[in-house]
Amino acid sequence: MVQATRANRRAGARAVTRRLLIVHGGHPGGRTEKLRTAVTSGIRDSGGDLEVRERRALDAHADDLLWAEAVILGTPEHFGYMSGALKDFFDRTFYACENRTAGLPWGLFISAGNDGTGTRSAVERIVAGYRWKSVTEPVIVVGAPDAVALERCRELGATLAAGLAAGIF
Repeated sequence: MVQATRANRRAGARAVTRRLLIVHGGHPGGRTEKLRTAVTSGIRDSGGDLEVRERRALDAHADDLLWAEAVILGTPEHFGYMSGALKDFFDRTFYACENRTAGLPWGLFISAGNDGTGTRSAVERIVAGYRWKSVTEPVIVVGAPDAVALERCRELGATLAAGLAAGIF
C-alpha cells in the first residue's frame, strides 16, 4: 500500500485509502511486464494514499473488479488483438460486473509488435460494455520499450493514481 502523504499526516486529516487494480496479461519477464513495472513505479511515486492490487489476468476475478475504484489494464498485442488471458478475464467477469462497475475510471497500456490499434479498439469495445470511464490516453509501445516508453507508462500510473487519490475520478 502506498502511504498517506506527509501533508495529510501533518494536518491531521483522516486519509481515505483508495483502491487501484492492475490487471495484466503477457509473459513474466516480457515486454508487457516491463511496462507494468513502470506503471507501478508511477503509482508508487504519486504519493497518494492507495492500496494497489496487481493481478495477472488469469488470476484476476470479479471480486477484484468489485473491490477496485479504478483499474489499469495491460496487454501484449497478439495477432492485432489483446492477449487471450485478458480476453478470458473479460469473459469471466463481465456478467458479474457489468451493472456494478459503471463509471469505473480506467487506463490501458499495450506492448505492440504491430501498431497496437486493433488491440486498443478491441479493449475499448469490450470496456464500453462495462460502461467504464476512460481517464487517460492509452499508452501503446511498439517494439522493445525504451526510456521514453517507460516514462510514458510511469506517467500513466502516476496520473491515474493522483486523480484517484485526489477524488478527481
